[in-house]
Amino acid sequence: MKKNRQILIIILGCLFFGGVAGWMLKGDGNQEEHLHVADDGTVYTCSMHPQIRQDEPGQCPICGMALTPVSQSSGESDPYILEMTPEAMALSNVMTTTVESGQSSNTIQLTGKIQKDEQRVTSLTANYAGRIEHLFVSFTGQEVRKGQKLATVYSPDLVNAQKELLETMKMKASNPALYEAAREKLRLWNISETQIKELENSGELKTQFDIVAEASGVVTARNVSVGDFVNRGTPLFEIVDLSMVWVVLDAYESDLGGISRGDQVTFTVNALPGKEFEATVSFIDPILNPDTRTLAIRAEATNPAQQLKPGMFVTGLIETEGITAVQGLLIPRSAVLWTGKRSVVYLQKGTKSAPAFEMREIILGPRAGDQYLVESGLEPGEEVVTNGVFAVDAAAQLTGNYSMMNRPEIKTLDVPDDFRKQLSSVVQAYLSLKNALVKTDVKATQAAVPKIKTALGSVQMGLLEDNAHDVWMSLLKPIQGSLDEIQQKVDIEEQRKEFEVLSDNLIEAVEYFGVEDNVLYKQYCPMAFRDQGAYWLSAEKEIQNPYFGDQMLTCGEVKQEYEPGAKVTVNPKIDMPVPGHNH
Repeated sequence: MKKNRQILIIILGCLFFGGVAGWMLKGDGNQEEHLHVADDGTVYTCSMHPQIRQDEPGQCPICGMALTPVSQSSGESDPYILEMTPEAMALSNVMTTTVESGQSSNTIQLTGKIQKDEQRVTSLTANYAGRIEHLFVSFTGQEVRKGQKLATVYSPDLVNAQKELLETMKMKASNPALYEAAREKLRLWNISETQIKELENSGELKTQFDIVAEASGVVTARNVSVGDFVNRGTPLFEIVDLSMVWVVLDAYESDLGGISRGDQVTFTVNALPGKEFEATVSFIDPILNPDTRTLAIRAEATNPAQQLKPGMFVTGLIETEGITAVQGLLIPRSAVLWTGKRSVVYLQKGTKSAPAFEMREIILGPRAGDQYLVESGLEPGEEVVTNGVFAVDAAAQLTGNYSMMNRPEIKTLDVPDDFRKQLSSVVQAYLSLKNALVKTDVKATQAAVPKIKTALGSVQMGLLEDNAHDVWMSLLKPIQGSLDEIQQKVDIEEQRKEFEVLSDNLIEAVEYFGVEDNVLYKQYCPMAFRDQGAYWLSAEKEIQNPYFGDQMLTCGEVKQEYEPGAKVTVNPKIDMPVPGHNH
């Protein structure tokens, strides 16, 4: 019995210590799970589920697809920079072009097809019911001339109509109206006046009538065969005159401002390399295609030798007065990705052995041909991706970097310069209060508050409109409340608690409205308020901690820089502010 009790005590002891050890190894369950990256810096992810990331090949646990390798840079990576392997770059066929100043062309390049001129299409239909006795056009594509016989038709109705005419001729004098009605019936069936007089003179019935071509051209449709019975109105043949053709080009909305009727088009076809043809714009489609976002531009071209065949692909250049040549920094149209109102390009930032590309938002000027004028965002000599840009953007999306679909959102609002200057005065007064807390000086801290209130009272909220006004009003009340509390408190630690409230709201104001003249630094102490952490603003990069003073003067780090005129952007995935990339 005593031995069993000892065994039980040993078992319980093992369970207890095993549980403690397991808890210590696992943690409290709230720790962030870290990815263990392979020694070569490669992780594996799913193209359909980029949140799946592991350090070895395998299959996606969600969809079962094979995981693809993605290179990871060492250290803290820049979400604007995508690093690729030379092999991935080669597979994506990435090509770059150096940004240079120059003068753009006033031509627009469009693609399209040759089409038949619908105004030169003749459709022959049966004018009377009958049976096809003979057919003189045996295949489509056959060339015919105007007046050429195409087929003969036997028509019982037409035979009866001839008999009626011969009978009414006998009573022409007594009943001329009946005679004229019989003649008119034949005319309505497209029997010529010559044929009618021939019938009247000979008195012999004609049992077969010819169907002749009404225009010269190529037979593009033959809808009947020998022995077919046709009714009146049945389509028999379609003849197209190809001496003139249409060149139908697809133009995007952005091209329309430079195209007008009468513009000359120089075009080439793949089937005839080295040859150029001329056409004239005759029609611009008034309705936009909602699927392709294009309009059809139609030009007419002569085709005497019939070298141009309907269906041929063409590349056309339109020289237009609607687009003027511009001088400035130019980039090819293929380099630009559009994200709503903003435009994005990728810049080459790496080397041949270690390719890297930076996503950058730019402001475009007017389009000139196949180029865009760049108003801001690029400098001469920088290299932009002009081929494979969609592949680079897709790779950035898979790795969690900023991309066209996952772009940073601009937090800074557009406000008048006068308001920004007034806010900067508040910040300058705030810095004096911060310096007093660094010195752990209660009275100096209290003395700094009136200067901030005076600067705050000079801020004209009437300069703001709509959302900007609402944002400022939401920040103003806690700023005023924290200033009142700091001025009343006689304990330095109590002042520091209110200073955190003041700092958080003033940082928000700086990020929403911007700063003037001087660079500001957003700094952070992780040990403030029993390791809860706290932020503050500083005019110097060197850490001077206002939450601890000389006890831990240099405890902290710079989290962000606010440059004059720069905009603050927010990561849409984690909703954290990041430095604005403005160049």
